[in-house]
Amino acid sequence: MHRRMFLMSSAGVAVSALAPASGVQAADEPADFHIAGILAFSGAYGIIGKDMRQGVELAVADRGGKVLGKPIRVSWEDDETKPQPAVQKATRLLAGGAQMMFGAVGSASTLALQGLADQRKIPLLVTISADDKITRTNGSRYTFRTSNTLGMEIRMCVEFAKVKGLKKIYGVTADYQATRDGWDLFVAEAKKAGIEIVGNDYAPLGNRDYSVIVDKMARSDADGIAVIVTGNDAVTFLKQSGQVGLNKTKTQFGPVLQDETLAAAVGPAAVGVYSGVRYHFTVDNPANKKFVEAYRAKYNEWPSSFAGEAYDGISWWLDVVESTGSWDREKWVDAFAKSTRENSLEGKKVMRGCDHQAAQVGLWGIVIEGQAPLPPLTMKITDVFDASKLFDVCS
Repeated sequence: MHRRMFLMSSAGVAVSALAPASGVQAADEPADFHIAGILAFSGAYGIIGKDMRQGVELAVADRGGKVLGKPIRVSWEDDETKPQPAVQKATRLLAGGAQMMFGAVGSASTLALQGLADQRKIPLLVTISADDKITRTNGSRYTFRTSNTLGMEIRMCVEFAKVKGLKKIYGVTADYQATRDGWDLFVAEAKKAGIEIVGNDYAPLGNRDYSVIVDKMARSDADGIAVIVTGNDAVTFLKQSGQVGLNKTKTQFGPVLQDETLAAAVGPAAVGVYSGVRYHFTVDNPANKKFVEAYRAKYNEWPSSFAGEAYDGISWWLDVVESTGSWDREKWVDAFAKSTRENSLEGKKVMRGCDHQAAQVGLWGIVIEGQAPLPPLTMKITDVFDASKLFDVCS
């Protein structure tokens, strides 16, 4: 069902994505600019893919649907929140002439696509996956991330716990390498701050029953609950913790725990939950105001973090491609590695040449009951962390 819903036409183009990237002549220009969009439309992170697609589609529409004088075509595929389908479907689209990849949602899928990008010398744009290994010093030449790293979000979690005065933390962590690494970092940073870890449980992706974990949390003397899960798993956890009133006795927070999309799925139990926010529609700058107005007009809803980050990243990428005036992918990569996005939806973003990670501010907020015309459950941004406090120096 999802594949029929999200797969777009993949008519052939005039040049193969496997052709040499350099020295492309005008006669070799493709018929269109073909993007392989590999996202999760099902599985644990399926709730995220729709919003990301909408963000990309609006970004394409905003530029008249063209780049380098050619129409932009995006072929969407569902990776089912799994690495193997991600690589299989991306490989098929690259064989059909895609000049770049966009995605994925889960970091495991993105890391698998990164290997393909390096092998085929095809750019990969990441706007949501947060595993720190995706952008590492002297890492992938062809991968760029314009959104948050898990490391910066974990640091925000620790800063929040310190400011909130939390003394004892019980955690629940998705049993997934990126989030396991995130929990390890949280533990190390929390201990430095004198915060005690009283427990942690790992839960499989797609977990349907958190009752045992929630019961242990309720019985513990923890005053804070660190929830390092997201997507449908975050929705399930918060619904079940809300059923027993955990939200009334302990502070629940996490790196990507809530935004308006996820809060709507949780319901009233989301109120009072704290979370890192990768993008928010209330950021006060001209670019964001214009985007929010256009997004609401097109989709009749407020843009989520996932939609905003997707729009912001792909807009930045397409502008840089346009600036090169070339179909040489190596020139795109070189230009993007040195680029700055002055008019990002979140403020200025600078692409770091050492690891291809965008340096940017970090947003933190709490779910509150929204007043019309805001969503019934909305994020109130409470803190903005400067990039200098969230990223190590680029060496």
